Amino acid sequence: MVKISPLKDTKVFAPIKVGENELAHKIVFPPTTRFRATNEGIPSDLQLQYYEERSRYPGSLLVTEGTFPTEKTGGYFGVPGIYNDEQVQAWKQINDKVHANKSFTSIQFWALGRVSDPKFCEATKLPLIAPSEVYLTEEEKAFPFEEVKIHAPSTEELEQLIRDDYTKAAKNAVAAGFDYIELHSAHGYFLDTFLHPSTNKRTDKYGGSIENRARFLLELIDHLSEVVGASKLAIRFSPWATFQGMKGAKEEIHPYATFSYVVGELQKRANNGKELAYISLVEPRVSGIMDVKKEDQAGDNEFIKKIWKGVLLRAGNYSYDAPEFNQLLSDVDDERTLVGFSRYYISNPDLVFKLHEGHDLTPYDRETFYLNSNWGYNTYTVYGKELQIAEEEARKHLPEALKSLKV
Repeated sequence: MVKISPLKDTKVFAPIKVGENELAHKIVFPPTTRFRATNEGIPSDLQLQYYEERSRYPGSLLVTEGTFPTEKTGGYFGVPGIYNDEQVQAWKQINDKVHANKSFTSIQFWALGRVSDPKFCEATKLPLIAPSEVYLTEEEKAFPFEEVKIHAPSTEELEQLIRDDYTKAAKNAVAAGFDYIELHSAHGYFLDTFLHPSTNKRTDKYGGSIENRARFLLELIDHLSEVVGASKLAIRFSPWATFQGMKGAKEEIHPYATFSYVVGELQKRANNGKELAYISLVEPRVSGIMDVKKEDQAGDNEFIKKIWKGVLLRAGNYSYDAPEFNQLLSDVDDERTLVGFSRYYISNPDLVFKLHEGHDLTPYDRETFYLNSNWGYNTYTVYGKELQIAEEEARKHLPEALKSLKV
């Protein structure tokens, strides 16, 4: 067990308004991919218990694992979607449980783009899509299936993706009861690859200058602001990540230039009454699922904090004893920062309660993060309780699709 000190008398447990809702504290469960949905992308019985348990401290915010807004932008098996009725119905059951606990959810729209699983593309008869035909490596041009190649959508196709597919996904998210929609524009996935010259070679209005490379993302945000309201929208960035072929600080156009422009445009919209609920930032000490040594970190996210005046969700290897977390606690002027705990929220369903009271934390086991069973998922206990399921049974428990009445 991990010994901690109680945080109940710190500003971590001061309320904060995010969009139209007030959270009771600043500890957030950020998106953590776990592969516990069905192969049809339907949220499962395992996920129902998982999210319900982590929402029991009233006024908490849970950001879902990455969820596919449409099949067109790629996928993996075992990851949920929000593009058909069954998925909407299942998510609504989960959100009803969370709301019954007086907590909130944000669905992360995760468009994979060029890093989608080729097997998923073959099964759906859809190509990989990306801003340009730029593969992770030269070797990866030769996928396991010859028919699975990158397709760079035309200008009209991209406009239609916003107008039709993302619109449907946003309306589905509202119907399913989500309080917020977070757009995943980080770690080399679809939206992120528009922003960088190494992955965006387009010559139309969506490529070339910083303004053009940011256009698709900003058009998407502007459109969804009209569909669901800006106060329900959020976005995630990872300026320094080198995950999945991204170049971080070695990019032709430095992250300071790219993200200063993008975040500046978001602040302009906020100044005109269309402020996003929050901006989520991945800290430079994390790149995808990998930790980055301090000496290898090429920058920090303080420049974004200076541009964006709204709520920030900062995540990336935060824990109860991280120097960065303690620095945040000591910054008396910072009243707008949320902190994302991923790994310890996985192994402590009642993490918020434990941090409030100072109860010991259960260590996490990274080897169980991506199993397709209940082991290492709903087999972590809350304070004062003992595990009621044997490991053998938990390992056999595969996800079963949630079923309910239509929304």
